[in-house]
Amino acid sequence: MIQNLQDTIMLNNGVAMPGLGLGVFKVGDGSPVVSAVKSALRAGYRSIDTAAVYGNEEGVGQAIKESGLDREKLFITSKVWNADQGYETTLQAYETSLKKLGLEYLDLYLIHWPVKGKYLDTWRAMTELYKQGKVRAIGVSNFQIHHLKDILDASDVVPAVNQIELHPLLNQKDIRDFCQLNNIVVEAWSPLMKGNLDLPILLDLAKKYQKSPAQIVLRWHIQHGVVVIPKSVHDHRIRENAMVFDFSLSADEINLIDTLHTGKRFGPDPDNFDF
Repeated sequence: MIQNLQDTIMLNNGVAMPGLGLGVFKVGDGSPVVSAVKSALRAGYRSIDTAAVYGNEEGVGQAIKESGLDREKLFITSKVWNADQGYETTLQAYETSLKKLGLEYLDLYLIHWPVKGKYLDTWRAMTELYKQGKVRAIGVSNFQIHHLKDILDASDVVPAVNQIELHPLLNQKDIRDFCQLNNIVVEAWSPLMKGNLDLPILLDLAKKYQKSPAQIVLRWHIQHGVVVIPKSVHDHRIRENAMVFDFSLSADEINLIDTLHTGKRFGPDPDNFDF
């Protein structure tokens, strides 16, 4: 379990990934994303998660450049979009993302969604990028257990990460257990339930620990060993999201938050999407 903002979790290939980072989904390119990423880097974040479809890779790259931080101290993730999936198109999409970010390599590249009939060819391209040393680690996003089994059966490279919608209302225990068994790190998107935090259990714990409900939820993720990438564009919230290392939830409190699970999704179902 990570103990501070720059603490890392070891991926299955020996690459160290920060356990808490900044997500930039739906953050506009240009000044909004530049400002958010620079705020995060000033606050001590070292992991930034973007994607081709977010349309803000150029802004992320600008913020990285303007931060003055050494590239090797950062952990940058992007994702291949559905329309670019397939073998040759994935290879091209990777180069496009690098160019937009202004980087020579990515630390982590993910398949954004398991597009039926394409994700195995996409994974083949990802493994090629990885074996050529163009990316430090590769993984997937929004993959259910059966999608992961397809990859494991077809490839000698095990995904390093599976990034999924995960929060107290959708705790994804089955997928977490499967990933743990196969040495795949689980990373949560929408970890704060799109701000739907007004739940009595969370409010009571927030009062007890003098923390925000968001901080309680982030702590719950961390104590479950899940990598978390809360999104914010506000400097004070970015800083607040990182202030989760000065308290611990008890085992009973973790279990209590676990009981909030209802299967509620705020995003698309990976088995039923049409984009």
